[in-house]
Amino acid sequence: MKSLRSLLFGLFIVLAPATAAAQELAPDAMVRQVTEDVLTVVRQDKDIQNGNTRKAMDLVETKVLPYFNFQHMTALAVGRDWNRATAEQKKRLTEEFKTLLVRTYSNALTSYKNQKLVYKPSKIQPEDSNVLVRTEVVQPGNKAVQLDYALEKLGDGWKVYDVIVAGVSLVTNYRDTFSQEVRNNGIDGLISMLANRNKQLEAGKK
Repeated sequence: MKSLRSLLFGLFIVLAPATAAAQELAPDAMVRQVTEDVLTVVRQDKDIQNGNTRKAMDLVETKVLPYFNFQHMTALAVGRDWNRATAEQKKRLTEEFKTLLVRTYSNALTSYKNQKLVYKPSKIQPEDSNVLVRTEVVQPGNKAVQLDYALEKLGDGWKVYDVIVAGVSLVTNYRDTFSQEVRNNGIDGLISMLANRNKQLEAGKK
């Protein structure tokens, strides 16, 4: 998806660090509370706004990662082939996919240009353990973009396992490419592909 870089900044805003009190909130209330905290940081950080990807990555790694279930995200992206992988392969796949997403998200964060996040009404019940938090990114001069966050309640709190951009699942958007690579080169081939892509991104290649 060519628009991911410019659209996914909202993901960081939504999933930035929360206090212990925020952790105890319902997922939609948590989204609303932590969004304002992060927006303040991003608006004041000229380095991130000017494209400092390294600083953006540090922010993502320290403030955002605790809110993701990367193993679940990787399993969704790999699809049926996930069950064919060994425990070690699953670990390596998760590590490489996490690195890819962190780099993608970090690039998106540097694209922040005064967009606004609008919260949609939620019908979340106290007993729910799997929810969808719906938001919309309003961009000056452009059509608003729907951003939905799929979260699950685990023992250590709510975790995101997918984000849906304009109706398209971020993680399953990778599935066809991953499946093709597994068919051609096996699980290890997919691991190598992800590792090589991450090395390219680290070297500044697009």
